Amino acid sequence: QVQLVESGGGLVQVGGSLRLSCAASGGTFSNYGMGWFRRSPGKERDFVAAISWSGYMTSYVDSVKGRFTISRDNAKNTVYLQMNSLKPEDTAVYYCAGSDRRYTLGRTRNQYPYWGQGTQVTVSS
Repeated sequence: QVQLVESGGGLVQVGGSLRLSCAASGGTFSNYGMGWFRRSPGKERDFVAAISWSGYMTSYVDSVKGRFTISRDNAKNTVYLQMNSLKPEDTAVYYCAGSDRRYTLGRTRNQYPYWGQGTQVTVSS
């Protein structure tokens, strides 16, 4: 059973940057495909980005393409989400998710059995 802990959220101004981290423990990190989701106020938990076990394959929701970058360091058991050019609509709780399928770039919540507790990102205008 893998445990996931996010960090790096906070308050940032429009146009600013943040880097979220998700540290994994309790499993073999390189066996897992990883993803980031977010839940904005009044909305569902939506897909943001995903990365395969090797890091060679990634996928993004259209609204963050060119601004966000997902990456991973298997030696550190950590996945990252670099967020640049932040907008007010990026305000949300961001969740890290893990899948037993190494090659998955899944975009739906039910493809990820493992979840972190979330970290708040607030973009002020």
